[in-house]
Amino acid sequence: MAKWFDRYQAEQYSVGRPSYPQELFNFIASKTPSHDLAWDVGTGTGQAAQSLANIYKNVIATDISPKQLEFAPKLPNIKYQSTSPKMSMSELQHDIGSQSSFDLVTIAQAMHWFDLPTFYQQVKWILKNPNGVIAAWCYTSPEVNTQVDSLFQRFYNITAGPYFESPRDLVDQKYETIDFPFEPVDGLEHNGPFRFNSEKVMDVEDYFTYLRSWSAYQTAKEKGVELLTDNVVQDFKRAWNDDGRLKRLLLFLFI
Repeated sequence: MAKWFDRYQAEQYSVGRPSYPQELFNFIASKTPSHDLAWDVGTGTGQAAQSLANIYKNVIATDISPKQLEFAPKLPNIKYQSTSPKMSMSELQHDIGSQSSFDLVTIAQAMHWFDLPTFYQQVKWILKNPNGVIAAWCYTSPEVNTQVDSLFQRFYNITAGPYFESPRDLVDQKYETIDFPFEPVDGLEHNGPFRFNSEKVMDVEDYFTYLRSWSAYQTAKEKGVELLTDNVVQDFKRAWNDDGRLKRLLLFLFI
């Protein structure tokens, strides 16, 4: 994922992406008997790590993009670590932690980029046995209003669609088709998906910042294509301001 992140793109990601709902972290924390150590993999700009740090004594937050980590919140109980895209078991032990030492591994909106067989092997090695928990989630496209959402679907599927890499399909499928070889935690009959809502107030420029944070947007720019053309921008602005409201409440569904 790091290959398309320059400093500008990392900043767009930090500002434009939604925050994760507190109910999600409360739910996850309720499934780990102890709250000593969590590993947030693919942390990006640290949105999930920041919330985890309010619950777990220490958080290791890793990403293969040093540029993204520059924009992550600096808290005393979070250690940020840049890792290689193909981290070996020896690197895992040296840079992350020892065998059976973590209460929790989280992956927020990133697991579709991973080499899953290798990653799962690492997760099973590093989680406490028993009682270690892995939690992965993604989120759906934001809901604004009928007019904006209609334009969004056309922009997402037709305009930006050719520039998304194939792993994005797993997000479109809400991770329901992803291989997840872990048993449900105590008290649950299955390992998901579980659904949580998050709301974020945006004006139209904030909305464009969110669109510019997509991997597809940067991929298109690298090929000399501007997805947010003047016509596209004006169409979105007309739909956004059709009733004179400058700020709107966007709804994201986390799964």
